[in-house]
Amino acid sequence: QVHLVESGGGLVQAGGSLRLSCAASGRPISIYAMGWFRQAPGKEREFVCGISWSGGSTSCADSVKGRFTISRDNAKNTAYLQMNSLKPEDTAVYSCATDVRPWGSGSSAGAYDNRGQGTQVTVSS
Repeated sequence: QVHLVESGGGLVQAGGSLRLSCAASGRPISIYAMGWFRQAPGKEREFVCGISWSGGSTSCADSVKGRFTISRDNAKNTAYLQMNSLKPEDTAVYSCATDVRPWGSGSSAGAYDNRGQGTQVTVSS
């Protein structure tokens, strides 16, 4: 079983940047796609960005395209989410997850599970 721990959240002004990290332990994640999700108060969890097992393919929601970038370092068993030009509507708890099936593409249709506890991101206007 993989254990995921997110970090890097915080309070930032609109237009600012944050870099989230998702550190995995328990087993290597190198053959699994990774995804970042977020959930704002009163809203359903939504897919933010995903990255393929190799890192060669990424996919992001339209609401964050051009502002957020997902990456991974399989040697460090870690995935990242670089968030630029943050907006108040980006405020949410951000969590990461692995695809339960190997060799995934990182699309929003992946079978993501093994979620971490999340890290709070708050963007002030």
